[in-house]
Amino acid sequence: MVVEAIAAAAEKGGKALKRVLLMIPKGAEVFETAAFFDVLGWASAEGSEPIDVVTAGLRDVVTCTFGLRVLPDILIDDIRVEDFDALALPGGFEEHGFYDDAFSDKVGRLIRAFNGEEKPIASICVGALPIAHSGVLKRRCATTYHLGGSTRRRQLADYDVDVLDRQVVHDGNIITSTSPATAVDVALALLEELTDSANAKKIRGLMGFKPQ
Repeated sequence: MVVEAIAAAAEKGGKALKRVLLMIPKGAEVFETAAFFDVLGWASAEGSEPIDVVTAGLRDVVTCTFGLRVLPDILIDDIRVEDFDALALPGGFEEHGFYDDAFSDKVGRLIRAFNGEEKPIASICVGALPIAHSGVLKRRCATTYHLGGSTRRRQLADYDVDVLDRQVVHDGNIITSTSPATAVDVALALLEELTDSANAKKIRGLMGFKPQ
């Protein structure tokens, strides 16, 4: 019902409803997942145009880090890429099974499909690794988690990726970042890609974050 209400409001306002697919693999980092959902929710409520966030998973119940369980709106087998304007992908913990889902063939195909349509793909922290695993970051610039001896950065480089020492990296349609601390910045960067810089700046301010 919420989706229908937003769509009706968008039609009344003369603007097409933007839809973001928020992929939640098993073991996804809770804070990073929430940052996408919350920032884009604020944007839909207070921004220049509505944005619908649709959560997706590989199973009916997804267990995130530290045991939080999520009921996805849609299962990966039912996703139609043409129904969405962007893909959002949080990182996660290996010990909570993140890579079991994130490195799966199904997630890889989904990432390649969004990239093939040149739609924005935004990831946080080690969310860059399944994007690289899919093959779409080969010979492109990206970054990922930088602490813990830079193990994840070396892993990213093994995919023939040019790893940059920056908090957030944009390369064409793909956004990658270093850690959970960048979660809000990545979500706002995705918002800017979907709308404009003035709208992203407005939402940043309304949520109480300092200007960049």
